[in-house]
Amino acid sequence: MKKHIILLLLVAGLWIPARSQSQGNLDLIPRPTLLKAQPGSFSLTPQTPVYTIPAFSAVARLYSETAHLPYPKLAFPQKGPAKAVVFAMADKSAVPDSAGYQLKISTSHVTILARTQTGALAGMQSLLQLQLLQPDQTLLPCADITDHPRFGYRGVHLDVSRNFFPAAYIKRFIDLMALYKMNTFHWHLTDGAGWRLEIKRYPELTQVAAWRNYATWKDWWTHGRRYSRESDPNAYGGYYTQAEAREIVVYAAQRGITIIPEIEMPGHSEEVLAIYPQLSCSGIPYKNSELCLGNDATFTFLEQVLTEVMDIFPSSYIHIGGDEADKKAWQHCPKCQQRIRDEKLKDENELQSYAIKRMEKFLSAHHRKLLGWDEILEGGLAPAATVMSWRGESGGIAAAKAGHDVIMTPGGYCYFDSYQADPATQPEAIGGYLPLDKVYSYEPVPKELDAQNVKHVLGAQANIWTEYIPTSYHLEYMVYPRLLALSEVLWSDTTHKNFADFQQRMQSQYHLLQRLNVNYYRPSYAVTIHPEIDAAHHRTVISFGSEQYQPEIRYTLDSTLPNNQSARYTGPFAVTGSAPVRAAIFKDNQLQGAPAFLQLDDHLAIGKKVIYNIPYSQKYPAQQAATFVNGYRGSLTYGDGQWQGFEGDVDITVDMDQATALHRLSITFMQLTGPGVYMPSYVELLTSDDGKNFKPVKQVNNDIPTSNVTLTFKDFKFDLSGETARYIRIRAKNEQHGFMFADEVIIY
Repeated sequence: MKKHIILLLLVAGLWIPARSQSQGNLDLIPRPTLLKAQPGSFSLTPQTPVYTIPAFSAVARLYSETAHLPYPKLAFPQKGPAKAVVFAMADKSAVPDSAGYQLKISTSHVTILARTQTGALAGMQSLLQLQLLQPDQTLLPCADITDHPRFGYRGVHLDVSRNFFPAAYIKRFIDLMALYKMNTFHWHLTDGAGWRLEIKRYPELTQVAAWRNYATWKDWWTHGRRYSRESDPNAYGGYYTQAEAREIVVYAAQRGITIIPEIEMPGHSEEVLAIYPQLSCSGIPYKNSELCLGNDATFTFLEQVLTEVMDIFPSSYIHIGGDEADKKAWQHCPKCQQRIRDEKLKDENELQSYAIKRMEKFLSAHHRKLLGWDEILEGGLAPAATVMSWRGESGGIAAAKAGHDVIMTPGGYCYFDSYQADPATQPEAIGGYLPLDKVYSYEPVPKELDAQNVKHVLGAQANIWTEYIPTSYHLEYMVYPRLLALSEVLWSDTTHKNFADFQQRMQSQYHLLQRLNVNYYRPSYAVTIHPEIDAAHHRTVISFGSEQYQPEIRYTLDSTLPNNQSARYTGPFAVTGSAPVRAAIFKDNQLQGAPAFLQLDDHLAIGKKVIYNIPYSQKYPAQQAATFVNGYRGSLTYGDGQWQGFEGDVDITVDMDQATALHRLSITFMQLTGPGVYMPSYVELLTSDDGKNFKPVKQVNNDIPTSNVTLTFKDFKFDLSGETARYIRIRAKNEQHGFMFADEVIIY
């Protein structure tokens, strides 16, 4: 007889001894639609029988195997099953949603009622999660649960090109997805860093293009980006055989997860063109990243590859990428230009659209649907294409209004390769800042869509790009617990959406993740300081936040460091004028982590008029003309709405309304070289009495080198003692020709 379940998914392999339990734990994530606790508990034993109707036999078998219970029985005893787990059919009145379920736990039975196998699987995952949540996993708390998903598409994307993860780990990744009711695995199988799927017609794709000469993506990227061979002792990489991929497809389907393969085109194809340069515009290996769209051989290659892909993956969607294609090679390619003339296309945007539409026609002929990133909108969208909106939500909004289905995956909420805490405390990441509470705050349905267009929003998806994620250990650190927040956004209704309640349930989920040996990101002891500025009354209301649950926060306003005798935070409070705010968490009278600091600056420039002599970037407008003088300092990410972006120089003038005696000024810039954000080479200050004739006052040069790749901030400070002026002009030189991000101008 198999031993009774102690851990789920066969991935942890630990025996958790039974402990006394005063009450059951019902801290499920995602939160069910309805959950009502009942008195008592159901006692599981290694001999607890499992009964099922034939329609749910596969689900019951998976449950029995995972829970180490006896093989399920199809024949119910005449007197009814006693002390059993039962999978049964529900009628429509009990479970209106075909993807929903009821889970009823009484002292005598555990019953999962559903109308479809999809609903039965969801109920099974809730039951398994409940078992893992209990201190004594042989005692299940009695409860009545009725549940169904808000969205039909609940996705997780994993890039295995930049760094390869073996098939055995992909199964664990899928197990964890299923536990939290995510139902789509977007498998990013090809990109410039490596081709990861065996294609029998083109064996060089895995013999050569799946291997590189450096272990990390970063080293490969900065040292020539060359490929190796499978037999080379120094080769790094890997690929999935077709047999492995088929096995994973079946494994995922058993757990209610559809796998969507992505075969990148027409850009991000360096690895293909290195071994098949005849498919590039130049015909030279290692020169182009984009496939030549004027060459019919390109489409022959793509169709033959996709034919093998479709034979492995039964998903209705095939993802073709379509993002970030550099169109310069097409502009100078005779074949591409001939294609533009022959097809009467307007430009290279329409050339890409031609290629996407051609591939959609091919997929449609094989009864599949095309899915692509929002760049496939450029030049005109293929008739039946579905769009993944990653560059914000505008692409998704435009596609939905045009009648196309959309999956929302904006970088600001769904990119789990972003930092989740202060970069100074974290492993290197690609940039950005996406903490748990921001993921939870996401609303996938844009307010710009009317009732008719809302139906095109199928759901949303987490994206994990692995440039800086070399191991599965690191991967789990980036995904968990953020995936739990997104799972609740996508599954649960919005009626009871509440981060405080979610955070309370997370305290139990941390223990569950520990039991499964998941290397999740531990909640930080950092304190965040939130100011609400009332400029008219020179007053600021301060509140504190933390990733810790109900922490003891103590603070000071007098420049001293907090200690265990300092004022204890009990709720928002007001501060008049300027003050240094310091706050820290204490546990058992001991300081936890470094104190947070915010200088409240009730400075002279707040609310003044700012004149832009050079416009800011429309991509990053922040608070527009109020950005520099609203009293708010930017956070750790340029996407927070407080950092204003510039694609050229900064040249602004602050109008102080009248001649003003000046003492000091500062303006802050950010550097994060990965996405191309740099410090100015210098900041220059000029003053004027009439706003026309300016005299130079001082210049401060940058001392942060571009070789510094970590997130860095610099206050450019000016001593203005003795200066009087009405107009203050600030000019910053964009010598690197990337982005510059600047924030608050502070004047005293």
